[in-house]
Amino acid sequence: MGIQSQSWADAPQHGCPKGSAQKMKKSVTEKIVELEWEMFSNVSNVGGKASCQSDRQTFQIMRLSQAETWPEEVLASWLNDLETAQKDSRNLMSEKYAWMMESSFPDEFARISDKLPHIDEDALTMIEEMVNLNLDWKLATEEKYPFLSGRGRPLRATQDTPWGTSFETYLRGELKTYSPETVRRLWQHTRNMLQQGVNMAEMELLNQVRRYGYQSLEEAEQAQARCARF
Repeated sequence: MGIQSQSWADAPQHGCPKGSAQKMKKSVTEKIVELEWEMFSNVSNVGGKASCQSDRQTFQIMRLSQAETWPEEVLASWLNDLETAQKDSRNLMSEKYAWMMESSFPDEFARISDKLPHIDEDALTMIEEMVNLNLDWKLATEEKYPFLSGRGRPLRATQDTPWGTSFETYLRGELKTYSPETVRRLWQHTRNMLQQGVNMAEMELLNQVRRYGYQSLEEAEQAQARCARF
């Protein structure tokens, strides 16, 4: 599923003031997170809504921090996915959690897997490459900033339990909700970042701590280390 019409991300950028482009990107990321929140807050859970489904502020911080690591062409494609899903009455957040059950609740997943969209082999290959690259980045970030990272999910799918899902399983589940076009664009961006020596997990973490008022990862790490001592 590709972009159905030319978007601002596909338009020529020459002659477009930098500030204007930044405002456009900010507007698109905010629209993305608004649609994501609408879907997330309406995910059905056994036993009723989870507490995180009422914590809009934290959700926005986490999702905006991720979206800001993406270039315009990836954002445009993912926004198209969300808008298309909304028109088709699909909840991509519900589908993400269903895909996550493949690791955390395999027996239950076997009963619902036929209701999930088919993912072609090329997309699956790109998804697995992105999962592995992000695991490497995440591990490097955790080793560099252990106090900041210690509050997050366990890293690998082998650590999944019915009460806690790993970063690996969460990421794989999310990537499987993206259209083939979004997967391809994000895969290309991920490879570009690898070639440039950029750690996208560290970029995302920096975006998060800045939203909590810190100027740098080092400052946030020191603050968490002080808290751990008391």
